[in-house]
Amino acid sequence: MDLLTVRSLGKIYTGAVSYEALVNIDLTVGEGEFVGIMGPSGSGKTTLLNMVSTIDRPTSGEVRIAGEDPYKLTYDQLALFRRRELGFVFQAYNLLQTLSVKENIVLPLVLDGISVGEMNRRAEEIAEKLGIAPIMDKRTYEISGGQAQRTAIARALIHRPKLVLADEPTGNLDSRAARDVMEILEKRNDEDRTTMLLVTHDPAAASYCNRVIFIKDGRLYNEIHCGDSRAAFYQRIIDLLSMMGGMDHEFSPVRRS
Repeated sequence: MDLLTVRSLGKIYTGAVSYEALVNIDLTVGEGEFVGIMGPSGSGKTTLLNMVSTIDRPTSGEVRIAGEDPYKLTYDQLALFRRRELGFVFQAYNLLQTLSVKENIVLPLVLDGISVGEMNRRAEEIAEKLGIAPIMDKRTYEISGGQAQRTAIARALIHRPKLVLADEPTGNLDSRAARDVMEILEKRNDEDRTTMLLVTHDPAAASYCNRVIFIKDGRLYNEIHCGDSRAAFYQRIIDLLSMMGGMDHEFSPVRRS
């Protein structure tokens, strides 16, 4: 069953000179899939993620998540939909420094009025899954980048969203922390069947996905599936990126596990 359907999606930013960021994008993501989006800087991949995440409104076309068109909802309905159905993981973590790790994680449940007992139960469960139980009482400035991103992932997953959207989640991490984060996302996708959409410059991060969609100049360029060998998939990602003609500096250093 398709969880996400994007049809004929277009985005034009108007100004002194109009800029067509996305052109006629068609995309489907099945329930439980882990899909990567790659492309050179300025290709439109983050714009696409912003349309799916309802952060930005498309100029044309349609987005449906679990059968719902979020752009037909009222402002209040959309805020509720975003909070309950979507989970977000950002490069910059977006944690609140005045709160502890645990308080950051349970924030979506606080906003939804979940009981304290249920919040504690879910927080303990997700902390064990993500290996952050020992740091739950620490402040966010007392933890490493890798631990901060695990905290952000826990916050994104604790309300059991239908779709998790990750924008360069390994961008601020060293190679080991990046690998840890991708292994966590892969495991949660595999064991919990959480549907995930990942934007990344990092070929090693993309190799954890079931398939990768490539965008160039706002248009769909290609799509490849993982198959049985992650190493072979990783190499095909590298090959396709070089075929696209992106400059070397546009992609993260190779982080092969």
